[in-house]
Amino acid sequence: MQDHDHHDHDHPHHDAHDHGHAHAHDHAQGHAPATFGTAFAFGAALNAVFVAAEIGCGLAAHSTALLADAVHNAGDVLGLLLAWGAMQLGRRVPSARRTYGWGRGSILAALVNAAVLLAGVGAIVLEAVQRLLEPAAVASATVAWVALAGIAVNGVTAWMFSRGHGDLNIRASFQHMAADAAVSAGVVVAALLIGATGWGWIDPLVSLGIAVVIVAGTWGTLRDAADMALDAVPPGIAQEAVGAYLRGLPGVVEVHDLHIWALSTTETALTAHLVHAGETPAEATVLEATRELGARFGIGHATLQLETVTHADACRLRPAEVV
Repeated sequence: MQDHDHHDHDHPHHDAHDHGHAHAHDHAQGHAPATFGTAFAFGAALNAVFVAAEIGCGLAAHSTALLADAVHNAGDVLGLLLAWGAMQLGRRVPSARRTYGWGRGSILAALVNAAVLLAGVGAIVLEAVQRLLEPAAVASATVAWVALAGIAVNGVTAWMFSRGHGDLNIRASFQHMAADAAVSAGVVVAALLIGATGWGWIDPLVSLGIAVVIVAGTWGTLRDAADMALDAVPPGIAQEAVGAYLRGLPGVVEVHDLHIWALSTTETALTAHLVHAGETPAEATVLEATRELGARFGIGHATLQLETVTHADACRLRPAEVV
């Protein structure tokens, strides 16, 4: 954890352009153990081989459930590769062109991954409905054995990421793979039921259930990633609470031009104008605010501009509707 405070202009608080900038963020993503690179590579390769095998066996066994799970696992491969790429990009230092670095790559990765998974759901549902209308014999033993292999593949991949819960991308990968192991377990149960009853309609019904699981697990990610890409306030941060905290600082009589947005899926930035009219030195106000914004709200990149009441009256950014 780093805590730096930079005062671009070291003037008394009556100066209209005092700025405070702080970094108080967790670099867990940037400093993830090198072994996670190996975990991403091995996990993606292992799942890619399994997807190929699952598609082949699903076609041979006439199982839409296996094909649906194959689409889901193909999304896992894409997700692992995107998360790995975003982690690598996140390690790059800022440049003159990309002054915040490549952190937003993690947001783009989440958007692409979610969009591809949801597009795959359409194909799953279409095939399942056709199989419900025209049932086909299912090789239940093949389906069961392939799904059991899926539990092993997803379980091993999840285990490789089980030590990285301090990093959002690693934790998300773990949760995704663990959930997929549970989906494969559902396919095993379906195969056993088909073998015991001969009811072929169970297979497309399970594939529809898998489609529901994919949508339920992906829609929230798509929504949050889209919000982040459009500079919405990140989930878990209440702008009203942040504004109330800033207005309660010693000497601060007004806060305007307050903006909070995501730099990546793990880091948050804030800018605001503080109208200061108290006896407390402006530098002390900025120092306290930047540290507390990181500690209380997880906002690690805070830039605060101090204004007097006179200067605030002339600030063109004062009305709330002005951006």
